[in-house]
Parts: sequence; C-alpha cells; structure tokens
Amino acid sequence: MSCACEPEPEVARSLSWREATYRFGPLRNALLAGLLLGTGLLLELLDAPEAVPVAAFLAAIPVGAWYFAQEGWEEFVEEREVGIEALMLIAAAGAMVFGLFEEAAALVFLYSLAEAIEELTFARTRSAIRELLDLAPKQARRLVDGREETLSAEALRVGDRFLVRPGEALPTDGVIRDGRSTLNEAPVTGESVPVEKGPGQEVFAGTVNGERALEVEVSRAYADNTLQRIVHLVEEAQSQKSRAQRFVDRFATRYSPAVLAAGVLVAVVPPLLGGDWTDWALRGVTVLVAGAPCALVMSVPVAAAAAITRAGRDGILIKGGLQLEALGRIEAVCFDKTGTLTKGTPQVTDVVVLDGHDERRAIELAAAVEARSEHPLAQAVVAYARERGVEPAPAADFEALVGHGASARVNGSEVWVGSPQLVGQRAAELPAQADLQHLQDEGKTVVFVGEGDRALGMLALRDEPRPEAAGAIHQLRRLGVRHISMLTGDNERTARAIASQLGLDEVFAELKPEDKVAQVKRLQERHGAVAMVGDGINDAPALATADLGIAMGTGGTDAAIEAADVALMADDITKVAEALRLGRRATRISRQNLIFSVLLLAVLIPSAVVGLLTVVIAVTVHEVAELLAVGNGVRAAQRPPRLAPAGA
Repeated sequence: MSCACEPEPEVARSLSWREATYRFGPLRNALLAGLLLGTGLLLELLDAPEAVPVAAFLAAIPVGAWYFAQEGWEEFVEEREVGIEALMLIAAAGAMVFGLFEEAAALVFLYSLAEAIEELTFARTRSAIRELLDLAPKQARRLVDGREETLSAEALRVGDRFLVRPGEALPTDGVIRDGRSTLNEAPVTGESVPVEKGPGQEVFAGTVNGERALEVEVSRAYADNTLQRIVHLVEEAQSQKSRAQRFVDRFATRYSPAVLAAGVLVAVVPPLLGGDWTDWALRGVTVLVAGAPCALVMSVPVAAAAAITRAGRDGILIKGGLQLEALGRIEAVCFDKTGTLTKGTPQVTDVVVLDGHDERRAIELAAAVEARSEHPLAQAVVAYARERGVEPAPAADFEALVGHGASARVNGSEVWVGSPQLVGQRAAELPAQADLQHLQDEGKTVVFVGEGDRALGMLALRDEPRPEAAGAIHQLRRLGVRHISMLTGDNERTARAIASQLGLDEVFAELKPEDKVAQVKRLQERHGAVAMVGDGINDAPALATADLGIAMGTGGTDAAIEAADVALMADDITKVAEALRLGRRATRISRQNLIFSVLLLAVLIPSAVVGLLTVVIAVTVHEVAELLAVGNGVRAAQRPPRLAPAGA
C-alpha cells in the first residue's frame, strides 16, 4: 500500500523540499492538483460560467490521482488486493457521479498531498543515514616512493598508503603506519570524545584527524569501508518488519475490502428499506474515505525507520524491526565480564612493600624481570612501572618458572617475581599473610617480587571495571531493567568482587559456553525477555540464545557485527542503555500511533454512517490524522536525552 511504500529509487539521499518539489513526482502532481482546485474555487467566487470551474476540478482529479491510481491498479492486478488507493478512487468516482466535482477534486488533492508528504518524509527519514557517506572525502593523497599524488578515493587499493593531514577526514579504513594523533570517531562509533591512536592501530573512514599528520595503509577499499557497511546494514535493517508491523499489514489487506463492502452496504441496504438513494449513496462514499486505514498502516514503519536511522548515526547498528521491537521489551540484561564490564587487560592496582623496603626499587626490579616475559600480567607490571617513570633495568639469565613466575639476574643479584607459592620456595620468611588475604578477597591476583631470599613487596593486579561500567548499570536500572547479572568463565572470587563493585544482582562464574546458554534460558524463565551483552564471537551461543544479543566494540569487526542482533561500534558500555532507550521510545511512539489510529477509525466510520460527515470533512480529518501519525513517528529519530549519572 502506498501508505507504507518504499522511497522512489531516485531519492537516494536526503532531499531538500525545493528539490523534492521538482524531482519527486507525487508531490509535484499533488501541488499542481491543488493549484487547479484553487483555480476552480476562485472561478466560482468570480461567478464564472459553471462549466469553467468544473473543467478545472475535472483536470485536477487525474493529475492528483496519477501516481496513487497506478499503485492501486498494480496492487489489484499483481496481488489481487483492494488497497487504500482503490477506496479513494472509488470514493472520488462516486462523488463525480453525483455531480460533486469540487468534492472529488478536494478528495484527490488532499489524499495525494498527504501521500506525497508522507512518502517524502519516509524517504528522507530512511535515507538520512546516507549523509554519513559525505563525511569521507572523495579524494586521497596516496604516497608513492615518498611522493604525494592526489587521486579519487575509489582508486585506493588494499596495501596503498595515504597521507592524512591535521583537520582532514580519512577517505577509507586503514592501519596507521607512521605518526600519532587524536581522531574524532563520532561518525563510526557515536562517541564524540577524540581517541588517541598510533602505529599499528586501526582507523576508520570519515573519522577526522586531530593535530598531527598520519601515514595510513589501506585495509579496506573505499566501497567496503566502515561507513559504507554501516549505511548498508542500516538500510537493510529498515526493510525488515517487526511483528507489530507485519500484523498491521496483514490486518490492512483484510480490512480495506471490508471497508469497501461496508460502503456498498451503506449505499444499497437503507434505500432498499425506503431510504433516499442519493443521501445513502453519499454516505457510502464517505464511509470509504473515513474508513481508509492510512494512519494505521503508517503507525509502525515510520517510527521504526526513524529509530534505526538515529541508532546508526550514533554507532548502534540494529539489525531490523524485530530487533528494535525486542529492545523495547527487555526486562533483564546479562553481561560477559572480560572486555565487556572490564577493560579486558590486567592492571596493577596495589603495591605493598614489606619490611620497609623502597617501593620504587621493588617496582624497578619487578619490571626488570617481567620485561623479558610475554605474559599479560608481566606486561601489566612493565606498563605500570613506565607510567611512573621507572624504566626496567637490564636483566640477564632470564628463566620462566612454569606455573609460578620468572627469575633473572639484575645488577648481579638474583631477582624473582611470582605467585605466593613461589614465596614459600624462595623467601626465608613468609610475608604479610593478612595483606595477601585481603587483596585476594578483592578478586586480585597477587605477585611477589624478591631479591635472593628476601621478599621485597607485593603487586596486586586485576582486570579493572571500565570507568563507565557503574554508570551504565545505573542507567539500565533507571530505565526499569529488573535484573542485571554477570556470566563469566573467570573464577568465582574475582567475578564476585567485580560484581559487588558494580552493584550487579547476580553472578554466574566459571562457566563454559554451554553453561552460559543454560543460564540465559533460566533467566528468561524467571524474568522474561533477556539481552546478552558480549564480544559477539566468544559469547556467540549465549548471544544467539538470548532474546537480544548485543555485541560491543565491533568497529571494523565483520564477524561480531554478523553475530549479534545489535552491534555497538564503540567500545562503550553506556551504549547498551542508549540502545534500550531508543527501542522503548520507538515502541511507545508506535503504540501511541496505533491507539490514535484505531480510535480515529472508531469515531469516523460511525459518523460517516449516520451522516455527520461530508466527503471533504472526512478526507480532511483523515489526511491530517495520517500526517500527525507520520510526524509522531519521526520523533523516534530525535536523540533521546541522556540519563543522569549515578549520584546526580
């Protein structure tokens, strides 16, 4: 039906209203029909011969009906369905039979204008995501043997290197090979805070370089860059219908023929029982207009398209109407721990020196040994030392002590770093058991550093929660999410410490992938619709089992985007609450439109039957209501206000 039609193929981008007037046929014809109608009315006021204004009205009818008449005919021929267009054409024909040419022209004009505005609004809403493509420059500075050459961005090939100067946007995706700068990645991730990046890190098309020049190697061709993929995924998502939309579409295909039958019965039955033929025939025509379900048909798709577009522009990729609908009914959220609630890499959180030893020297010796190791804990110790201006001393005779730690010679002394078990083997005295127990109770991994047979200190490490994690949990509770839990394969003590710090309701630790699936099913039984948030790959079974799978930090990751129902391009956990807000807002707006449309039909149809409405009044109220439904649906494209942070 035209009320839910796709945008015209030529409207591939967001058009201005002036452009649309000339390039968008239905709107042009509707305005021309309105001009002819206005001319006819003016001629009547000037007491012109009756045939002259009638000619203007008759000319307005085919002009205004040109596009929707074709759609109605195609729908009848190809799908064997009587649609809204057919109801309007029959109503206009009925009005002309009774000599109501002015009313027929007004009906066609108002309906065609409402349809044109609706289609244009729908097209602009759905194509707004394409504005992202304008952010990537169409030309690039390719580097060839140290020389710069300007060429079309489409000519860049994987492996080419190009230069991006300060203030310029990247033409396509790549990896930094030389230089370090901050980049504004808002077009891709929706996160407006610039990110500092250097050699070896991935960068995306459309992101804006900050203060220093970068040399970037192409990792994706222009036609397959991240912006192009976002636009493609959003447009694909907009074409997928929710359950509510499918129900409305099915209802409309049965409802429109019923309205036609009702109009015929109103026009025929009362006269057979003694009523006036002309009066009841006009009432039958009015029933066709009053009962057309345009606002009902448009109640869901505009809001869905607008919300999916808004989400895409904010770095939240929603796979379709079903997934948007699911966002609106989530009652419980479960998170993976590592890399989702936490940063994904261990960090030194505490340094405890023993027996008055110097803290800086303990850190220096620990870093000297760990600098020779590739273990994540070792790398965290070295990073901690360097953050405090302590450069690891040269070490020799490095030895990995499997399962316990490592040792090396530093400045002629044997230095060792390792687990509490190693202390019992190397140290003459067992150190500070109370401090050790306290740190372990906080879910931290403790390593000791010692020299010879003396323990110098303890370093506690933990994969710390993301800085924004507690605020994200608070926002979910503000949205009314009833239950928030953690599903992790990590050990129980560490998991409970993180969960307690973030204020989660429940923790399920030491889980295999199949155990996570079982827990998601139990949560569904207890709480209803459940969303699972993870990395989109390791948690794929649980993501697939949940009512909604949300993958985090998927910028540039094809597999993660494909695995989840919702993909968050930014590595930002607060986007989970933002996605839920968009889904709930779209659901609320769709419900408002549905209720409004049904109530309107419940008032208009009886009013038409009892003769309280004329054709012109019915079509005016009907089309104004349709535009109100469209306008309300477009509100879903507005950015929802951010919830106040915890403690605000």
